[in-house]
Amino acid sequence: MATIQYLENPYRTSFEENTAAFRFGPETASKAMAFHTQFPEFGPTPLEPLKKLAEDLGLASFYVKDESPRFGLNAFKVLGGSYAIGKIVAQKLGKELTELSYAELTSDETKERLGGLTFVTATDGNHGRGVAWTANKLGFKSVVYLPKGSAQERLDNIRALGADAEITDLSYDDCVRLAARKAEENGWVLVQDTAWPGYEDVPRWIMEGYTTMAAEAAMQLATTAPAEYARPTHVFLQAGVGAMAGAVAGFFTTFYGANAPRIFIVEPVNADCYYRTAEANDGRIHPYTGEMNTIMAGLACGEPCTLG
Repeated sequence: MATIQYLENPYRTSFEENTAAFRFGPETASKAMAFHTQFPEFGPTPLEPLKKLAEDLGLASFYVKDESPRFGLNAFKVLGGSYAIGKIVAQKLGKELTELSYAELTSDETKERLGGLTFVTATDGNHGRGVAWTANKLGFKSVVYLPKGSAQERLDNIRALGADAEITDLSYDDCVRLAARKAEENGWVLVQDTAWPGYEDVPRWIMEGYTTMAAEAAMQLATTAPAEYARPTHVFLQAGVGAMAGAVAGFFTTFYGANAPRIFIVEPVNADCYYRTAEANDGRIHPYTGEMNTIMAGLACGEPCTLG
């Protein structure tokens, strides 16, 4: 039987004090959704009611946001990478993303103005696939580095989207450092879903992109769940580097205000950087430095995203 370590946050701030959450609230989500809905492949993913599980647990309802149909890529990560790339392209054109249509983003004129952009990232699989997919859609190049132990299928999926990709002999966190170094050496654009001092704009845009998923879930609950259950009491989010968890937690905290649900962050025991950081509570990041032996391949990340 698996051992679950649980740590309750005794330092939770009030809704009014939690100003960081507002970055990922409904206003941001509306901008992200306006961008994503322009893609011909876009469609809301279902919020599935697990009625038998709810009954077995003695709950009124239990829902899972099923991201497998997202853009045909079987993962939510494309929401973040695509939005960040859109913001980067807009910034290079001297415009706001809201001023650019999908036709303009994908036009030959835009490619000519920006030249041969190459986007680079490190990934456990799904983030890199999303970056490769978006770069391909917009007519740019992409380079993706995967950590040791990555499945060949993940590499093949990324390469199928036109990316120059390889599995390295590095850990995920060292892969991130490799991607950052290659970006600096080659003049590529780093699109990484984790932040560190001096590198926060792009990770923040990636997090903002994830709010599309959270906003969809809130709207689906409001329209499909019985009125008394339209506001969730508990939300469970998985954490690798924690960008998605931070963004979705921020959205629900802001959207529901003083009635926000309790939020649980779940990560592998052998990659528990959030648990360690929360437990220390000293204002510093506490990475997991051991071998990240876990079947949760997409969550095998040892260093938290500072924004998350």
